Amino acid sequence: MSALSAEGGEWRYWLALLHAPGIGAVKFRQLLDRYGEPQALFHTPPSSFDSSLQALAAYLRQPDWPAVDRDLAWLQGEGCALVTLHDAAYPPLLRELHDAPPLLFVRGSTALLATPQLAMVGSRNPSSSGRETAHDFACTLSRVGMVITSGLAQGIDAASHQGALQGGGQTIAVTGTGLDRVYPASNRELAHAIVDGGGTLISEFPPGTQPHASNFPRRNRIISGLSLGTLVVEAALRSGSLITARLASEQGREVFAIPGSIHNPLARGCHQLIRQGAKLVESAADVLEELAPQLHAVLAAESSATVAGEVVLDDESRRLLECLGYEATAVDLLVERSGLTAEAVSSMLLPLELQGFVAATVGGYARTTKRL
Repeated sequence: MSALSAEGGEWRYWLALLHAPGIGAVKFRQLLDRYGEPQALFHTPPSSFDSSLQALAAYLRQPDWPAVDRDLAWLQGEGCALVTLHDAAYPPLLRELHDAPPLLFVRGSTALLATPQLAMVGSRNPSSSGRETAHDFACTLSRVGMVITSGLAQGIDAASHQGALQGGGQTIAVTGTGLDRVYPASNRELAHAIVDGGGTLISEFPPGTQPHASNFPRRNRIISGLSLGTLVVEAALRSGSLITARLASEQGREVFAIPGSIHNPLARGCHQLIRQGAKLVESAADVLEELAPQLHAVLAAESSATVAGEVVLDDESRRLLECLGYEATAVDLLVERSGLTAEAVSSMLLPLELQGFVAATVGGYARTTKRL
């Protein structure tokens, strides 16, 4: 959506309030709750503001319009958009947060923001096996329709984004800078690949925002807030990934952790999370099984809002269906019949169940009467 299409120039008021000093996400939302729209604030007599808002009243007399114009100029770029807290395109899970960002700067698909997502985070300096694990999990999960959300950092974040792309799926990168730059610069090519692959870059920070250290903990609440759950792949005991996991827990979302060697310092953060109640994960199927109720709810809502059409399954899913009869079939037997790996079979069964093609029964899975 072009900035020029915003009816009545309403975006100008949202952006002007975003640039007001001392107005963070919580205060911004409180003002919305009280005044309805940012534009109303600019037409409120200064004498009507209470003592706690006098600094804001002074700013509103002379807003930072040059900064607003810079934001609007960026929004004229290809694939650039702005999503406000009042827009239908604002991700519903993120809207639940008391400190939800009032605006999201977007490059790429805005529709992707409301899809079922799994956050994947971990060390910026992972082991080789940790990097491979993140890549493989993201690849497998993206193939069954999960959108992988991470922070575009080096290490586990980058491996997760890359795995999702290799799996033919989509991925969302939440940045701690303005979207007119990529940080770190070494991930510039990856950022372009995400957008070109149908994915999304988002930030609550306006264009021109530098990579200040304080931005990244704020960024982390968005990563977890967008997602049904957060998977920590590798993390030291003092790690930003543990902050993301804590935020996910506080937001009422699932937390998953992959265990590692007791001799690996990068496994200690994951082990601590598991001791604190995080779900121990050994395969992508473990994640899908735990998120099944939420995925059922999301997909049911989506199906009720769309016209039923032909379901398209990939060749491997069709092969697996052909190996199923109407009687209960054990997973081990399905592996033998299909020639697929146990990991692949487990990962495919849940989406087939969610789409109504198979049903879990005592002793395994059985095919339903639903036809392709």
